[in-house]
Amino acid sequence: MEPGQSYHIYNHANGSEDIFREEENYRFFMQQYAKYLGDVVDTCAYCLLPNHFHFLLGVRSKEELEKTFPKFETLEKLVSKQFSNFFSSYTQSFNKVYERKGSLFLKNFKRKPILTASQWQETFLYIHLNPVKHGFSTSVIDWKWSSWHAYKHLEKKSLLERTYYMNFFDGMSHVNDMMEIKRESILNKNLEMDN
Repeated sequence: MEPGQSYHIYNHANGSEDIFREEENYRFFMQQYAKYLGDVVDTCAYCLLPNHFHFLLGVRSKEELEKTFPKFETLEKLVSKQFSNFFSSYTQSFNKVYERKGSLFLKNFKRKPILTASQWQETFLYIHLNPVKHGFSTSVIDWKWSSWHAYKHLEKKSLLERTYYMNFFDGMSHVNDMMEIKRESILNKNLEMDN
């Protein structure tokens, strides 16, 4: 993963079990995400679902990473190592709590570079529509574990990078309009394919 590059990151449970079984799992996952990745990436959007998750994020610049991690050999390895530590930390805690063994996630998390403005915009909408797409809710507003609420309540403090979306939308009313315009086409897309 390259410094300064935006990515769509996602992964799924290994097998048919859930990676989030109760409310505390979601909270702990985000707590560990902030702990391991808060100094490495700027997160613009996320959605946590019982059996998988999505993030839209930007890896911080080379200069920022070198300042924060001056002794790390290569920055590309740093980002992957932090993700690995994050997943490992969550899995170990999950396994301990639920008395299980083995991997919780599919082996390699997926990362798709965001190369165009329209791809960024579509990924942002796709992530927020994901609970509707998979039948976990009928509306993006009804799903508690996504960044949608942070955007709807900009006055509240958040760990999200909530200004970057203005490069792609003209405010939240534009996001809402695009959500309605593109809703059906986005719900029929699968941005989680390995191509």
